[in-house]
Amino acid sequence: MTTDRSLGSRRTGGPGTGSTAAPTAVPAPPPTEAPAPRPTAPPTTEPAHGTDSSRGQSLPRRALAAVRRQPAAAWLTGLAAAALYTVFSVTQWNQLGSPSWDLGIFTQLAKAYAGLGAPIVPIKGEGFNLLGDHFHPLLVLLAPAYAIAPSGLTLLIVQNLLFGLSVAVVTRAGTRLIGTVAGIAVGTAYALSWGLQSAVAAQFHEIAFAVPLLALSLEAVLRRRVVPAVVWGGLLVFVKEDLGLTVLALGLVIAWRLRTVVGLWLAAWGALWLILSVRLILPALNAAGQYDYSDRIDVGAMLGDPAGAVAGLLAGTAKYQTLLLLLLAGGLLFLRSPLGLVLLPTLLWRFASSEEWYWGPDWHYSAVLMPVLFLALIDGVQHLRRSPRAWLRGTAPAGVAAAVVACLVLLPAQKFAVLAEPETYRQSERWDAAHRMMDLIPAGATVESGVVLMAYLVPEARVYWLGNTNPAPEYLIVDADDWSWGATRPVDAEAHAEQHYPGTDYTLVFSEAGYQLVEQRR
Repeated sequence: MTTDRSLGSRRTGGPGTGSTAAPTAVPAPPPTEAPAPRPTAPPTTEPAHGTDSSRGQSLPRRALAAVRRQPAAAWLTGLAAAALYTVFSVTQWNQLGSPSWDLGIFTQLAKAYAGLGAPIVPIKGEGFNLLGDHFHPLLVLLAPAYAIAPSGLTLLIVQNLLFGLSVAVVTRAGTRLIGTVAGIAVGTAYALSWGLQSAVAAQFHEIAFAVPLLALSLEAVLRRRVVPAVVWGGLLVFVKEDLGLTVLALGLVIAWRLRTVVGLWLAAWGALWLILSVRLILPALNAAGQYDYSDRIDVGAMLGDPAGAVAGLLAGTAKYQTLLLLLLAGGLLFLRSPLGLVLLPTLLWRFASSEEWYWGPDWHYSAVLMPVLFLALIDGVQHLRRSPRAWLRGTAPAGVAAAVVACLVLLPAQKFAVLAEPETYRQSERWDAAHRMMDLIPAGATVESGVVLMAYLVPEARVYWLGNTNPAPEYLIVDADDWSWGATRPVDAEAHAEQHYPGTDYTLVFSEAGYQLVEQRR
């Protein structure tokens, strides 16, 4: 582990040290004026824990000392960010806002883990093991929170706290390395960055864990702490399979920046888990015996036509939009830091994919880029401040200012802009009707639903999505406002259910506010 150690006074023996002979008198030299001390640059890293005064202290005292060394401004910024994210999530939850089926899916996963079972997710299909969809075993950490508060909203709050932790880490790195004011400014711009706002609005995804892990690892790199950098970075392979590429890049950056072979081992670790997860683990746990996303990137075609592959990477307006937003948010100075190389794997697989929704700044795909971007900005500012050229040192503050200005200019067009509108804080007019309908469904019953109500139904019922081939459910919901139906919504829920599941008999038990609930009679 590479650390900075405080320099203690060095004791050296004079002539005859260790000899038994009597000392010889030496004439004192004439008094001379003591030389003026040379100015020294302030340290860029802190002494390692457990050195000097902390050595020999008990573990509780050392922990307390570590807490006292934390910059309060960084943690206050992180708490404020988590609170803001939670306000957005609660308003979205109260308005019955469900932009995708993922919150329902991950709520079922958390419910399964909390019940000490495998992550079987009926929303994806009867008996579907979600570890055969994406490799994210670290999500087992959701179990305790869900067991305490079984709700989809719990997952949103967990994600907000994890994002808030990353804000505290980025702000902490900034205050320690480029100063309190500049550090808080960078941390605030990061907290309000377009990538995190889009991820909060897209609701829970596994990358909730990747964001703070990346922040912690890269902060350790900036403070030249090899072991934390490798440990935090190494855990990323258990968040999602594609992050193996990110770990590979991170390991190479650590090897280069910190001059340690451990970085190469981390790179190999990332490559190993990428291969294991995609080639072995995911197909083994997948019902179809395959990696479901292997067709998103045509590797063979790219190798057969490298020139065309490069041209394809640069084709698409959404890609340029993402790159422009990265340049603006990072104040350009992130380009001076090798940490910026960690951005490349995520950008490359997204831009190489045939799925256009990967390319742009929407959804949650850019969240993992944000801690890299802003910690690289901090590193870039630090590099400029050390430049021997005065004009370059003078441009360092401009990078922070540019990032803050870009953040403020982009705010009106971002997801959190709705927080300035009074109607955002009003509960959905259908809230009471929806919950009275869901209360009619007995605990443990099977129910088929569209996307909007799935996360609300999961804690009490076994939920299926209407777009899959499911066993005939005990209850079926037709929501006239649910976008899952597409252009054609059933008018008569009974007729739809009996036609969809031949040989069944369903009876209408609730009809109000555009909701119809039918129950199967046996």
